[in-house]
Amino acid sequence: MPTIIYVDDSRDDLFYLDYIRRKQQIEVDLFCFSTAETALAALEQRAAEGWSLPELLVADLYMPLDSGIALVSRLRRDDRFKAMRLAICSGSDAAEDRARSLKAGADAYLEKPLDLAGMILNLEM
Repeated sequence: MPTIIYVDDSRDDLFYLDYIRRKQQIEVDLFCFSTAETALAALEQRAAEGWSLPELLVADLYMPLDSGIALVSRLRRDDRFKAMRLAICSGSDAAEDRARSLKAGADAYLEKPLDLAGMILNLEM
C-alpha cells in the first residue's frame, strides 16, 4: 500500500482528502499535516527509525509559515529525501506558480481539489 504525506494549512482541504480516501475506499496510507515543520519532523523520524520513505509528499503552495516551495526545496537539498517524489498543489492555475514549483524541485504541480485516485495511478506508473 502506498504512503502519501499531505501538507496543507487548510483543515478543510486535509479533511476533504481523507474523506475522499474513505468514501472511495482508496487503499493508501495518508498522513496529513497542517505545517511544513510537523511534516518535516515526521519524515526525519521515519528516516531515523529506518522506515521507508513515502511514495509521495504533496505540499500546498501557499501556507502562512512555510510555503510548499520552501519545503520542497529543503527536501531536495537533503540527501535522505532526494529520491522521494514531491508535488506542490494549489487552487491556482497560474503558469508562473507551476513554473516556480517545478524549478524548486517538485516532480508535479497539482491543482485543487486533489484527485487522490489519480495520484495513486500516477505512482504506479
